[in-house]
Amino acid sequence: MQTSKVSIIVPCYNQAQYLDEALQSIYNQTYTDWECFIVNDGSLDHTEEIAQKWADRDSRFIYISKENGGVSSARNLGIERASGEFILPLDADDKFEASFIEKALKVFFDDSEVGIVSCWGMFFTKEKKLQVYKSNAKSTSDLLFTNGVNMGFSLFRKDSWEKAGKYDSNASNGYEDWEFLLRVSALGWKVHIIEEVLFFYRQHQVSRRKEMNKIDNENKKYIYLRNKDIYFNHYEELIDRFLWVADLEKTEINKFRDTLDYKIGHTILKPLRAVKWFFIKLFKK
Repeated sequence: MQTSKVSIIVPCYNQAQYLDEALQSIYNQTYTDWECFIVNDGSLDHTEEIAQKWADRDSRFIYISKENGGVSSARNLGIERASGEFILPLDADDKFEASFIEKALKVFFDDSEVGIVSCWGMFFTKEKKLQVYKSNAKSTSDLLFTNGVNMGFSLFRKDSWEKAGKYDSNASNGYEDWEFLLRVSALGWKVHIIEEVLFFYRQHQVSRRKEMNKIDNENKKYIYLRNKDIYFNHYEELIDRFLWVADLEKTEINKFRDTLDYKIGHTILKPLRAVKWFFIKLFKK
């Protein structure tokens, strides 16, 4: 198999209690040509102690400490130091299945047009595994209204990070993973989803993800307004999508409201509402 170095970036802010698990999942990877930057983003807990333990254990782990600036600034700093051709972000409370990097790189090596590789993920808590999330994105079209790649655990080319303008460090961007991957895909790269559960996303009683859901509309508005050029370049597709939604609302949506099959109805209605929301905001301007 062809080889290329992968640089893994693990930002950590007051999550030392989970860091061992995350780093163990990197250490266990079947693909071994990697380096891992543990970026302490001004933590007040014992993050440094845990990170330094791993750096002493294996020289592929590199510890960086910085003042608190948010997850995007921590990722950008790690990527700036990275020597790998490919970049893999991992939050300090999540983890990968051992074969993810090996399988993701094979996709890159088999298709030079691919710029983002992700997989299916599973939500979990300390006590149990929860539902599986099956991402389905293939291109920019699947990232216009919702995050078709979802949880931000994608392998991508360092070159595309530079050309896309890095992660947005603005605190107003609550969906920085989605917005960054949208910009990368808009450069012309294809998205590939490995249809296996190779990532585990930890759920907390009060998680950052849940907090972001409370201000979902504002986060989406920020993405749309910051990337107007991308949306304008997909103008015809946007109109087609809007007309399709309007037609479907008239003929189909009430059927789902009148049935007990909530899961099917919710799965279909959620992306439709995202499209409708976009056009309502657009025409209000």
